[in-house]
Amino acid sequence: MKLFVWLTLLCCARPLYAAEPAMLRLANRDIVCLRATVAEQTPQQRVANINARLAQLPPDTAPDQLRWQALHFQGQAALALVGHGSILLALFPSDLAPDDPPLAKVAERTRRQLQLALQARAEQDNPRRLLRALLVLLLIVAALSAAGWLLQRARQFGHQRLLRQGQRTPPSPPRLLLLNLARLSLALAHALLWLFFLYSALTLALLQFPYTQPWGQQLGDSVLTLAANGANGVLNAMPGLCTVVAICWLTRLLQRGLYLLFQASEQHQLPLPGLYPETLGATRRLVGVVLWLFALSLAYPYLPGADSEAFKGVSVLFGLMLSLGSAGLVNQAMSGLVLVYSRALKPGDWVQLGDIEGRVSALGPLSTKIVNRLEQEITLPNAVVTAGKIVNHSRLNQGQGMLLATSVTIGYDTPWRQVHAMLALAAQRTPGLRPDAAPLVRQLALQDFYVHYELTAHMQAQAFKPDVLNALHAQIQDVFNQFNVQIMSPNFVMQPPHPLTVATSDWYSPPAQAPQPPDNMQ
Repeated sequence: MKLFVWLTLLCCARPLYAAEPAMLRLANRDIVCLRATVAEQTPQQRVANINARLAQLPPDTAPDQLRWQALHFQGQAALALVGHGSILLALFPSDLAPDDPPLAKVAERTRRQLQLALQARAEQDNPRRLLRALLVLLLIVAALSAAGWLLQRARQFGHQRLLRQGQRTPPSPPRLLLLNLARLSLALAHALLWLFFLYSALTLALLQFPYTQPWGQQLGDSVLTLAANGANGVLNAMPGLCTVVAICWLTRLLQRGLYLLFQASEQHQLPLPGLYPETLGATRRLVGVVLWLFALSLAYPYLPGADSEAFKGVSVLFGLMLSLGSAGLVNQAMSGLVLVYSRALKPGDWVQLGDIEGRVSALGPLSTKIVNRLEQEITLPNAVVTAGKIVNHSRLNQGQGMLLATSVTIGYDTPWRQVHAMLALAAQRTPGLRPDAAPLVRQLALQDFYVHYELTAHMQAQAFKPDVLNALHAQIQDVFNQFNVQIMSPNFVMQPPHPLTVATSDWYSPPAQAPQPPDNMQ
């Protein structure tokens, strides 16, 4: 009788039309998606009515008690699921999506899903079944706790082993780097294993209860899908990875050959035209960078995921960040190349950069470091160095020693020959100056009240300029005091009573020596 009433209602219903689809769910399981409006009932109302009828089914409903019955409505072939003499739900062709299989296959899948949902609902109401699930859950929690304890013990054991390895001998920088990498790998492995155990325990716990079984199956399927996709990705990426490895190996081989070539040139075994000892190191590094950039451009298409949108997006972002943030960096690097290839200075040279004077301790790609007389290290950006004047005191005196210069101003009443001799004597007595290189005295200017004398002498190798200059000044004072000549620059106050000149008999006052006449003149 109920079946007859339902058929009458369906036949009297007005034509079907599409509405907002609604998913029929039972016991946390998707049964079927309804899309058609029937007898002025929207899909949402149909789902509510179906749930009400399914709630009235006896818990012990057997699978064979559910069957499909064919209907014909306005020329459409529909199917109605009948159980215990009443229609539970009806499927119409307009309920199907464009990509769904035929109506008969959808109906069969719906019947299987409904049977599983009814069975899960019956098990969810079974106290014995829930008690067994709770016991299994306790076992899972205990196993997870034991696994976490074992993981923590294993991590502590590995950390102690690494600590003893580091304390056994003073670690070198490469060994220290390896120890740090080992500690990081140990912590990463501990975290990954703990996440794996936690994920597995959660999956097993959800599978124990009928209501949460779909969630557990979804978690398990996600892991299996991820593992399958990962394995498939690794297999697909193997040819490209082999190509990348081959490119890197060939590049490394070519770099090694170029390194041997530059090494032979540094050892003067194979001179390379256009390259100097000061530029060989920078040229070797520059060629290595260009070589690896070329290799990267060749290997880029073979990298896994190189054609993916994510990889392209990361590449664009990296290029944008590099272009925005490397303007100053590129400027400093190019200035460093200018310093190297112009051979303006090199480590060990004594230079003067503006008001800074000292020895070059390092010439890097971005900055130049100067150590002044106070043992202070001054760092100058390479762009600043190239923008100013560079005075290199060591460049032209590599074989003879760096020149040291100082000056004094002496009045016109002191014989200039005597001043020359005293300055030369002071240079000979100064430690740090080369005794085999004769000093040179010049009269730089004839001022209004005095003569400006300059003394230059060659320093010994590895001598420190401020210390040698200090010793030279002390010797000049001692020599002038020894010969009773004052170091003072006179200034005009009043006209002297008589001209301040040097008598001819005093031209060669000690320590100056008069030239000896030739033998044929005696």
